[in-house]
Amino acid sequence: MADTGCKIVPVTTGDFLMKVMEMKNDQYRLMQAHAVSIENGYELSYTFGKDYEWITLRLVVDENEEVPSITNIYQPAFLYENEMAELFGVKIRMISVDYHDKLYRIDDETPMKKL
Repeated sequence: MADTGCKIVPVTTGDFLMKVMEMKNDQYRLMQAHAVSIENGYELSYTFGKDYEWITLRLVVDENEEVPSITNIYQPAFLYENEMAELFGVKIRMISVDYHDKLYRIDDETPMKKL
């Protein structure tokens, strides 16, 4: 059985799209993406896989910082990014299919955002 590899790569907003494009060019598939509220912002993790290797691009952003969408590179990311925006309040710009906070039927605005 092959040894599995999982690596977390910290990235900045400035090099985020370039790193995502590298994943695409190297034939990695988007496996998942999620947000976690941290003090004064968010930790965003985008995980890509190929064979038995996983690479997570980890992006830490201020709560008012805009993050570029990766949907022009990985179209299915629109669901993850809508969820991050609606549940956590992450400011993601230019999501290809933007539900404008109507992905879920929820009573509270950004219920997962740390206050």
